[in-house]
Amino acid sequence: MTDLQKRPSDDRQATALPMDLNARELFRWTWRQVTSMRTALVLLLLLALAAIPGSVIPQENIDSLAVTTWRDNHPRLAPIWDRLDLFSVYGSVWFSAIYILLMISLVGCIIPRLFVYARALRAKPPQAPRNLLRLPESTSYTTDEDVDAVLARAAKVLRRRRFRVLRGDAVSAERGYLREAGNLVFHFAVLVVLVGVASGSLFGYKGGVILLNGKDYGFSNTLSQYDDFAPGNLFDPSVMEPFSFKITDFDVSWIAQGARAGMARDFVAHLDYRTDEDAPTEQYDLKVNHPLSIGGTDISLIGHGYAPVVTIRDGEGNITKSGPAVFLPINAQTFESFGVIKAPFAKPEQLGLEGTFYPTFAMGKDADGNLTMPASIFGAAGNPLLSLQVWTGDVGVDDGGASSVYVLDKSNATQLLKDDGQPFRMDLRPGDTVTLPDGLGSVTFDGLQRWNKIQVSRTPGSLVALAGMVAALIGLLGSLFIRPRRVWVRARRRDDGTTLVEVARLDRSNGAVPGESTELADIVESLRAPQKETS
Repeated sequence: MTDLQKRPSDDRQATALPMDLNARELFRWTWRQVTSMRTALVLLLLLALAAIPGSVIPQENIDSLAVTTWRDNHPRLAPIWDRLDLFSVYGSVWFSAIYILLMISLVGCIIPRLFVYARALRAKPPQAPRNLLRLPESTSYTTDEDVDAVLARAAKVLRRRRFRVLRGDAVSAERGYLREAGNLVFHFAVLVVLVGVASGSLFGYKGGVILLNGKDYGFSNTLSQYDDFAPGNLFDPSVMEPFSFKITDFDVSWIAQGARAGMARDFVAHLDYRTDEDAPTEQYDLKVNHPLSIGGTDISLIGHGYAPVVTIRDGEGNITKSGPAVFLPINAQTFESFGVIKAPFAKPEQLGLEGTFYPTFAMGKDADGNLTMPASIFGAAGNPLLSLQVWTGDVGVDDGGASSVYVLDKSNATQLLKDDGQPFRMDLRPGDTVTLPDGLGSVTFDGLQRWNKIQVSRTPGSLVALAGMVAALIGLLGSLFIRPRRVWVRARRRDDGTTLVEVARLDRSNGAVPGESTELADIVESLRAPQKETS
């Protein structure tokens, strides 16, 4: 832009502070800052940094139980985390602001460059420099042909090499315009990926359910069936496919040796499912990273564990609680698990049981061989033991409010103690029954069941995001490997009757090293070929 083309406000905006500008100038200055490539890169970095808490801190819409446990373990930090929306990072105001600003910045970067690129496509190759032999890649030779013949052949040779050619006093040629197209495709593809991810977050949903194995337990894709459910802001419940399924069987193989001994190597849940009420039953083996897709919904297997089957009889001999209770692993390798069992209708007092399940129980030993804390030494149920403590009184269900089945509210309950003042603890193996003191009843460990954690998700923008990623890769490859370059050929008649031909090449790629390409030599060889044939 020349001095005559500049507007007074351009210099004013370049030198003045933002507070010295009027409203229109301030808007233009702000727009230029937001839509600069530097700002887009900074926002992209901020988006990556902002996503880190979402992968480190448990998220409400992914694992609400982990969030509850984290709050219980960090009572001082939890209120601060709540104010910062760190338990729901991807739905927070600050994360959305970065996301939207990045999209605006990319749009502001792409649109002006599209107009510049369109003008460049229509532009003619630049005229040849006055002295071609000063360019880093240049050469010359003499021939007996006249000037017009040399220039005509040069134009033909360069067109054959897919150069765009301009013929005048010299031949000017240029190619590699698709390099800038690759850059534009890459930036546009990043915008497409952001739109795809955003549409999935807005219109999709993600839910989780812990489902007991067996034909007596099933799941239907309705809101009431989920343990946790995170819909998008524009989610429409009518898009939920009416499928249902049951886990008929579950197989797991264990690592028997090495540092990871006792850990699950592979597991598969065998499903019976129907796509709607009138559809026939079908089977599917659900594995990790091999989801079942029904319509636009993915059903994924993300975890498993044990559910001890416990029967509680109250002081009047009535069965007040019977069935499997889900215990959640606290050790991913040995599946040592923690759980809660509540019997709010027990007489004469409500009962709450809390404790640990050991799939393969063993007493640990220290370096001196002394017994230490009990532990599970293997994930498979080789020597199962259920260790429980008992609370009586109000176990947190009388107020009518929502309460987690995995948390025992002890604020209004009293722990059952032995005569010596120590906590009363029951260590039960399958088939064992323990009678509670003070006529409170009895607890029986009947056996074991397995459960699976199933995630159901619908992300309508996933194909859009995938297409954007593929386009970004293509654009990136184009911008890396397409090399824009220019070639000039000049011919002039000398006093001795011969023609001096000067050929120069200019590689406009960043980091290009003169002479590393043989293109100039190939072009000169093609220009000299007719002369060789004649000679």
